[in-house]
Amino acid sequence: MTRRAFLKVAASGAGAAAVGGCVTSGGGARPCARRITVADTGCEFEREPLLRPFGFKGGYLTNIWQSAAMIRSTGGQRGIGICTHSTLWSDAKVFTEHSESAGNALMFAMTAHALRLLKGQTFTDPVALNDVLFEEVYRYGRQITRHPKLRQTFALNALVGVDNAAWLLYAKENGLTTFDALIPEAYRPALAQRHPKAASIPLMAYAIPIPEIRQAVDDGYFFMKIKIGQPGTQQEMLDKDMARLSAIHAALEGCRTPYSASGKLPYYFDANGRYEKKETLLRLLDHAKKIGAFEQIALIEEPFDEENEIDVHDIPVRLAADESAHTDKDAVTRIEMGYRAIALKAIAKTLSMTMKIARAAHDRNVPCFCADLTVNPILVEWNKCVAARLGSFPGLEGLGLIETNGHQNYKNWAAMRAYHPYPDAGWSKTERGVFNLDADYYAKSGGIFAPLPHYEAMFPKG
Repeated sequence: MTRRAFLKVAASGAGAAAVGGCVTSGGGARPCARRITVADTGCEFEREPLLRPFGFKGGYLTNIWQSAAMIRSTGGQRGIGICTHSTLWSDAKVFTEHSESAGNALMFAMTAHALRLLKGQTFTDPVALNDVLFEEVYRYGRQITRHPKLRQTFALNALVGVDNAAWLLYAKENGLTTFDALIPEAYRPALAQRHPKAASIPLMAYAIPIPEIRQAVDDGYFFMKIKIGQPGTQQEMLDKDMARLSAIHAALEGCRTPYSASGKLPYYFDANGRYEKKETLLRLLDHAKKIGAFEQIALIEEPFDEENEIDVHDIPVRLAADESAHTDKDAVTRIEMGYRAIALKAIAKTLSMTMKIARAAHDRNVPCFCADLTVNPILVEWNKCVAARLGSFPGLEGLGLIETNGHQNYKNWAAMRAYHPYPDAGWSKTERGVFNLDADYYAKSGGIFAPLPHYEAMFPKG
């Protein structure tokens, strides 16, 4: 599609419906939202080193790119959105075929392509805009990566900063100052809660020592994400995973929490698609039964690669879809295959697509929670805005669920915290394993509408 053709399609809101003279996407923009014309765009990035190699999907990261996207309207308003890149999570094949920097450069090129397309564009609905951008950026991504089957999450990850910038510009142009006001009517039933607390979920990657896991529990964390699917052959992976589960369960024996129905710590395993057969996963579950850990498994996320279209109705634990639920249509497919939870990633699949996925799951009574991408403190707040409003996860009534592991992995986390508009607010910090979401939190929407001097300085006005 040429740029001219793209602009024509996007400006007309292809596949959308006109309501009160405004373009909407299945209930996207509110009637008579202002038409916003993009005068200029820009993008920049910075690398953030990690404390140690971060392992998952059989690979390791050593640094993570943080990009910023700027969209300025003809009226002079600006929206600046942040994105944390994860080539390994988005498409492990692209990651393994390139150096770490080259893989990130490919994703950043897709971000820049989206912003080039936006110049001169007019829109009224960020959801409809994101739908059109996604199709074109995905096409471009397949071209530059030379992967005709590039995973769709690669394009969505590239669009996070662009989508956030579009939402913030939309908010300014329409006088919206809270996340609640920002949510289009069609998605509000799926985001109707206002939890007073959200469980803060840390991530225990392959290299995290057992004593650190126990210390996290002693510090109040109770719902921990544990990476399984370790490197090696399927048998080697299973042996390592069983040994890891045994060691963790032994270290946490006797630990209790007031937040779960049973009082025991819920276990949350993430395989990132490393298990190739159902039988292998069932062997892991048999081992969990043998050591007395089975009843504590709250969920297992993404056990099988999405290309393995395995029906999972007969697996006796709750399975959650993550990477494979690229879009709302993919989420429905996974639910029909027997998945009983969806991991939402507003910080990896865009807020626009996340709202569509949340609605699809809500309509089918499937619970959701928010998973991390090892994002920066500002993106934690975008994810938290969603997690705070989702229905309670089974067995954990009255709590939102949000994974955040940046504090465990970034070398400069303290400096990154300083970029947060409210770094000293109680609701921005984990206390004894939870975020306390008071009236000030909801009034400020986690600070996502506040100025961000560090990132604004990347785009001098003039």
